[in-house]
Amino acid sequence: MGRPRRIVLIRHGESQGNYDDTIYERVPDHALELTEKGLRQATEAGARLRELFGDERVQAFVSPYRRTWHTYRALGLDPRLTRASEEPRLREQDWGNWQDIEDIHRQRKARDAYGHFFYRFAMGESGADVYDRVGAFLETLYRAFDKDDFPPNVLLVTHGLTMRLFCMRWFHWTVQDFEALSNPDNAETRMLVLGASGSYSLDRPFERWCTPGQPGGGDI
Repeated sequence: MGRPRRIVLIRHGESQGNYDDTIYERVPDHALELTEKGLRQATEAGARLRELFGDERVQAFVSPYRRTWHTYRALGLDPRLTRASEEPRLREQDWGNWQDIEDIHRQRKARDAYGHFFYRFAMGESGADVYDRVGAFLETLYRAFDKDDFPPNVLLVTHGLTMRLFCMRWFHWTVQDFEALSNPDNAETRMLVLGASGSYSLDRPFERWCTPGQPGGGDI
């Protein structure tokens, strides 16, 4: 098949951490589950994806976090047409260990001022680190495209920041471009569509919270 016609990225449904960030003090980030709302969001997104994929085959890559796997299962894709692989390089930006809620709020404010790409959490990663591992995953993905029987659809079940960085890496956006973008909502998708020219385009842009290069917009 060669290159897929579609590469769909979906953010997990609302998680316990999205609803109550004090949970990071007692539950590991990777173990957080979906809320009832998050499960509904994933189920509704699944109906749209099933219509999109129809009877075509899908190769899914899923972040190893519990909330992403729960999201994938709630999509209800046909197991006869879909293969799913766990992909650790699509995981959330690592905070590292359990977190103190006051420190979480302090570091989030510091990251907003410093820039989401370069700011490194005290025991975790920077956005640049996530960019690098997403780039390593893309090399694996490109090699998979060479297989004659590669499916026409790719689905990445991942996280908001990772989605933005995947697109930044794919489309060669600048750091300033990245800093101006907002995360998609829970269970929201973005799709890379293969055009007649052989290149991919994004089905719709990420929302912007500021203009690239303006103060507060990643002007480095």
